[in-house]
Amino acid sequence: MMAFHGKPHQRWRLAFIAVYFTKILDSLTKKILEKNIPLLGPAILRSPSYTSIDVQDLLVSDPNGEDDDDHQPHLHLPFLNIDQKMLTEMVRDKDYERLRQFGGIKQLLAVLETEEESGINGKEADLLHRRDVFGSNEYRRPPKKAFFRFVLEAFNDTIIIILMGCAILSLGFGIKQHGVVDGWYDGGSIVIAIFLVIIVSSVSNFRQSRQFQKLSSETSDIKVQVVRQGRRQPVSIFQLVVGDIVCLNIGDQVPADGVLVEGHSLKVDESSMTGESDHVDIDEKDNPFLFSGSKISDGFGTMVVTSVGMNTAWGEMMSSIRRELDEQTPLQTRLDKLASSIGKLGLAVALIVLVVLLVRYFTGNTVGDDGKKEFNGRKTNMDKVMDSVVRIVSAAVTIVVVAIPEGLPLAVTLTLAYSMKRMMADQAMVRKLSACETMGSATTICTDKTGTLTLNKMKVVEFWLGKEVIEDDTYLGIAPTVLQLLQQGVGLNTTGSVCKLPSTSVPEITGSPTEMAILTWAVVDLGMDIDEQKQSCEILHVEAFNSEKKRSGVLARRVSDRAIQTHWKGAAEMILAMCSHYFDKGGLTKVMDDDTRMRFGGIIKDMAAKSLRCIAFVYKQVPQENGQSHEKLEETGMTLLGLIGLKDPCRPGVRRAVEECKDAGVQIKMITGDNIFTARAIAMECGILKPDEDLNNAVVEGITFRNYSEEERMEKIEMIRVMARSSPFDKLLMVQSLKQKGHVVAVTGDGTNDAPALKEADIGLSMGIQGTEVAKESSDIVILDDNFTSVVTVLRWGRCVFNNIQKFIQFQLTVNVAALSINFVAAVSAGDVPLTAVQLLWVNLIMDTLGALALATERPTNDLLKKPPVGRTKPLISNVMWRNLLAQAFYQVAVLLILQFKGMDIFKVDEKVKNTLIFNTFVLSQVFNEFNARHMEKKNVFQGILKNRLFLGIIGFTIVLQVVMVEFLKKFANTERLNWGQWGACIGIAALSWPIAWLVKCIPVSEKQFLTFWKASV
Repeated sequence: MMAFHGKPHQRWRLAFIAVYFTKILDSLTKKILEKNIPLLGPAILRSPSYTSIDVQDLLVSDPNGEDDDDHQPHLHLPFLNIDQKMLTEMVRDKDYERLRQFGGIKQLLAVLETEEESGINGKEADLLHRRDVFGSNEYRRPPKKAFFRFVLEAFNDTIIIILMGCAILSLGFGIKQHGVVDGWYDGGSIVIAIFLVIIVSSVSNFRQSRQFQKLSSETSDIKVQVVRQGRRQPVSIFQLVVGDIVCLNIGDQVPADGVLVEGHSLKVDESSMTGESDHVDIDEKDNPFLFSGSKISDGFGTMVVTSVGMNTAWGEMMSSIRRELDEQTPLQTRLDKLASSIGKLGLAVALIVLVVLLVRYFTGNTVGDDGKKEFNGRKTNMDKVMDSVVRIVSAAVTIVVVAIPEGLPLAVTLTLAYSMKRMMADQAMVRKLSACETMGSATTICTDKTGTLTLNKMKVVEFWLGKEVIEDDTYLGIAPTVLQLLQQGVGLNTTGSVCKLPSTSVPEITGSPTEMAILTWAVVDLGMDIDEQKQSCEILHVEAFNSEKKRSGVLARRVSDRAIQTHWKGAAEMILAMCSHYFDKGGLTKVMDDDTRMRFGGIIKDMAAKSLRCIAFVYKQVPQENGQSHEKLEETGMTLLGLIGLKDPCRPGVRRAVEECKDAGVQIKMITGDNIFTARAIAMECGILKPDEDLNNAVVEGITFRNYSEEERMEKIEMIRVMARSSPFDKLLMVQSLKQKGHVVAVTGDGTNDAPALKEADIGLSMGIQGTEVAKESSDIVILDDNFTSVVTVLRWGRCVFNNIQKFIQFQLTVNVAALSINFVAAVSAGDVPLTAVQLLWVNLIMDTLGALALATERPTNDLLKKPPVGRTKPLISNVMWRNLLAQAFYQVAVLLILQFKGMDIFKVDEKVKNTLIFNTFVLSQVFNEFNARHMEKKNVFQGILKNRLFLGIIGFTIVLQVVMVEFLKKFANTERLNWGQWGACIGIAALSWPIAWLVKCIPVSEKQFLTFWKASV
C-alpha cells in the first residue's frame, strides 16, 4: 500500500510547490513594476524570451537585526540581475549610452555594491562571491611546452644531425667489419653520447623554461592600490574583483577594465590595446572608460572595476600569447661562431687524416698485427680492402665527432639559467637573458639618488616660516590663518591618503615616501584633519606632479565663502621664483624683495648642504571672474607659506658598493632631480665625489648639460659625476652621449619618464618597490629591493657569467687540441689512432656535459670586481686563456706521444695495455686540468673549492665512471685492466698538470691579441 500511495503523494507535493513559487514570482514582478527603477536598463530587465525578476527583496536579513522564528535571516545574493556581457561591452565599445542605462557612475557603484570613499567591504565571503559571479582577474595561459618538444628541438640541432650521421656510418662500418655482436660498440657509443647530450640539454632547457615562466608570473604579479573597508591598501592584481575601487597614479598599469569615478588631468597610453600612440584624455563626463593593460601617462584618479580576467580585451589577447625563452643572447651568438670554427678545424684535420691513412694503406706502408703489409695490390682480398677502408673512415669520423663542441651551447644555457636563479635570490629579477652577460661589460652606471642610494624613508626635520625656523615648541605660535592655509596646501594637494582606524589612535598614512613624510608632518605637527580639509573645499583643477616641472598644484573653492585659491608645492628654488610675497609667523603678508629672496635662497642652500630635500608651499587668492571656468593655475604673484627640509638617509653599505664599482673600473654617475647643493652633499656622503675633486666639472645641472654643444658634451662627459635638477630628457641625453663615447651603460630608473633612458641603455635596471609598471616593462633587470648594493651584485654576476664561459672554453679547447693532435700525429706516423671512438666520446662526455656543469656553476667572487670591465668587443678567448690551454695541451700531447711510441718499452706491456694507459692518462689529465680551469690567473686553484660541492661531486663521479670504464667495461671501451702501479703512473703523470699550470701563470702575457683568426671568428 505504501508503494502504491507514494507516487501520487510526491506529485501533489510538487504541484503545491510550483503553484506557491508562481505566486511569489507574480508578486515580485508587480513590485518591480511599481518601483520602476531602471537599474540595468530595459536591455537587461526584458528580452523577447524571458523577464528578469529581482528576488533580492526576499533574500535579505531582517532590518531590525532580529533573527527569531518570525524574522528568519535570509541569504543575501547580490549581482543576480547583472549581465557581465553588458559591462564588458560598455567599456570595450566606450558606450556612454549604456552607462546611462545603469543610471550613471553613481548608480553603477550602487549596483556593484561599492562605495566611492570606502570601496567594497572586502570580507572573504564577499570576495569569493564576486569571483564566482564575475570571474577572477586571471587569464587562461597557453599550454606549457611539454618536455617532448624540447627533446625534438634538441634533435633538430645541426651538430646532433652530423653526429647521428656519424653514428649510422660507424654502426654500418663496425657491423661490416666485426659482426653484430662486437661491431656495434663504436656506433652505439656515439648514439649513447648523442642520447646523453640530448637528455641533458632538454632537461636543462625544460627547467629553464619553467623557471622563466615562474619569473614571468612574478613579473605579472603587480601590486595594486585599492580601497576596501575605507582603507587604502595594496593587493595583488590577481586578487582584484569587480566593484573594487582602484587608485591610479602616473606610471601605473590599469589592472582591469573599469570606469573612472574621480580623476584629475588623467591621460592614458592605450597603444598596447589600440595601437594608437596618442595619449587619451580620461574624464567623468566624456570618456570615463579605462582599458586593462593601458598605462597612466599623466594625472591621477580612482576607478571602479567592471570586468576582470577573460572578460577584458587584454585578458583575451594575453591568453593567446605564448611567451617563451627563445632569445639568442650576444654571447650565445659568439659561441655559435666559435663552435663553427672549431668544427671546421676538426673537419679539416679529419680529412687530412683520412687522405694520409688511405695513401699509407694503398702504398703498402700500413702493417698488420702479424707484421705483414696489409695491402699487396691485387693479391689482397677485396673483403680485407673494404674492412681496412672502413676502419680508416671510422677513425676519421671519430676525429670529427670529438672535434664538434656540442657542449658550448649547453654550457652557456646552464650558466645563464644558474645565474638567473641565483640573481633572483640576490634581489635581482632578470627580464631579458642578454642582460645577464651584458652587465659584465658595463663601464658606467647612471643611478638615481632617491631610494637607490638613499633609504627612501623621508622625514620632515626642518620647517621655516618666513625667516624663522619653527622648532617643536614654537608650532603653537603660528598664526591660525597661516596654519589653515598650510593645512589646505598639504591636504588638498596630495596623492597620498590618511585613514583613521578605529582600532588605533595612530592614523594609517599611504602614498609615496615624500607624500607620506609631508602628510605625517601635517597630521602630527600641524594638527591637520585631511577629511575636514577635503570637505571644506571643492577641487576645481589639479596639476599633477611630473619630473620636468617638479611641482604639483591644485585650484580649490572654499565651500564657506566660495573664495578660490591656488596652492603649489614642489622644488623650493623653482617655487620660490613664482613668489612675490611671504607670510611671517604672525600671519602678516610681506613683500619679497631681492634681499629677502636671497635670504630664502641661502636657507634653501643651507638645508641642501645638510643633504635635505627642500620643498616649498605657496598659495594665491584668485579673483572671482563671472562666467569663466578656472582650468589654469596661476604661476606668478604667489605668497610663500613655508619651507620644509626632508631627510632621506643614505643606505647602509652604499659607500662601500660605490668604492667596489670604482675598483672594478666602473664609473658611477648620479642623476637626480634634487637641487645642485643637495645632490653634491649626497654624492659626497655616498663616495661618488671626493672632497679634493674639481667640483666645477664634476657637478652639473641638467639645463647646463643639455645646452652644451655636442663637442663640449663629448669633452666633459667623462668628468661629470653628478647631474642635478635633471629631466628625463637629460638622462636620455647622458646615456646616448656615453654610448657614443664607447661606454657600455647601465641605467637605474623608477619613473614613467625614465622609460626612454632605460630602453636606450645597454642594461636598464628598474626599481621593484618604487618603480612604476612602465619603468619595469622598459627595463632588462628589476632590482627587487631598490638598493644600489644589489646593482653591484648584478655587476658581479654579469662578470661571473662571462668568466664561467671563458673557463669552460679554455677547458674544452685544451681537450680538443690534445685529442686532435695525438690522433693526427699517430695516424700520420703509425697509420693508426690510439684513442678509439668509444674512448674519445667518453672524453667528450666528460668535457661537455660534466665539465659544463662543474665550471658553469661557479659563484661570483669579489676578485671579479678587481679587474677592469670586459668591454663590448673583447674576444672570448683572451691571451691568458691561450697561454693556459696551449701549455696544458702541449704537455698532454707530449706525454701521450711518448706513451704511444715508447709506452710498451717503458711499462713492459702489450699494445692493448699501452692504449689503455694512454686513454686513462688522457682522461685523468682532464680531471686534474678541470681544477686549473677554475682560476685562469690565480695560482691557487683550490681557493673556495669546498664551497662548490657540485664541482667536487662531479669530479668524484667522473673518477668513479673512469674506473668502471677501465676495469669493468673492457669489451665495450676496448681497454685492459691496469694494476696498482699502472694506475699510480697514470695519476702521477696527470697530476703534473698542477705544477705546470702554476709555473705557466708566472709568464706575463701581451696586450696584443694572439691568433687574429680566432679573434675574427669570435
